[in-house]
Amino acid sequence: MKNSSSNSFNHGWTYDVFVSFYGDDTRYGFTGNLYNTLCQKGINTFKDDIKLKKGEEISTDLLQAIDESRIAIIVFSENYASSTWCLDELAKIMKCKEEKGQLVRVVFFYVDPSNVRNQRESFARSMAKHEENPKISEEKVCNWRSALSKAANLSGWHFKHGYKHIYCLAR
Repeated sequence: MKNSSSNSFNHGWTYDVFVSFYGDDTRYGFTGNLYNTLCQKGINTFKDDIKLKKGEEISTDLLQAIDESRIAIIVFSENYASSTWCLDELAKIMKCKEEKGQLVRVVFFYVDPSNVRNQRESFARSMAKHEENPKISEEKVCNWRSALSKAANLSGWHFKHGYKHIYCLAR
């Protein structure tokens, strides 16, 4: 469904913004506030718990929403890399950035960008677990690692204390 809002800056996109985040870390705090702020500004924003239709296959809907979004905001948090869903979203976002020119904005929420880029600390532990999982191919893990490095090399917001800086993302 296309957004008909006169405030929308969407030109053939289904969504203005797709937010990729690890739910347990940020859903009811930072990401929830970010989503609400973007919506209040008239920005058509996809957030999985709001926009997914019940009974539909999650992976297909998420990947399609990423593909149909003009901008992706990645909220890297402590447990982001523990989720194969998040890593699949990230890989798709970086592919859309390269192939379609999708704009990508990055938030480092209580994580050091170099730990994401170089997969250290919680990111190292998560990636090691994925590598040990026989159901996950070596190629997929390699793709995730590359996407983490590329995304962490993008200029972003490094969030250390409080939520007051959320509003700069929606300006």
